[in-house]
Amino acid sequence: MQHWLIKFAPFRTSWSEIIARGAFTPRGIHSAEARKHLGSMRLGDHVLFYQSQQDQSIIGLLEVSKEAYPDPTSADPTWLTCDFKPLATFSHPISLKTLKNATSLRDMTILRQPRLAVMPVSQKHFEAICEISTTKH
Repeated sequence: MQHWLIKFAPFRTSWSEIIARGAFTPRGIHSAEARKHLGSMRLGDHVLFYQSQQDQSIIGLLEVSKEAYPDPTSADPTWLTCDFKPLATFSHPISLKTLKNATSLRDMTILRQPRLAVMPVSQKHFEAICEISTTKH
């Protein structure tokens, strides 16, 4: 199993909408590197959901429920999307500030490439984030 992080602005799709629908399909991700990562996702992979622009925090956990396919909102079939189902809402969202201050997360991709919408997350980072999400900070 691989781990990922996907960033999405709440004015496009909020976490509460994802929970209410029981599904999430990001649209309009047009970055070659993000496309590569979407294409590498496999059924059952875990994906951290990072709410960008407003709260800037990791607030929940998704699971890949359908592997990559052409984004139906794009005329270019090379742009991809995946389907996800929500697994959990973190009791303590992990803010960008917390990510930056956590020694165990300092080399995480989101801190090195903050504009990237989809990125891999190492097992070490995934475990650290899950641990942080269950503790007050």
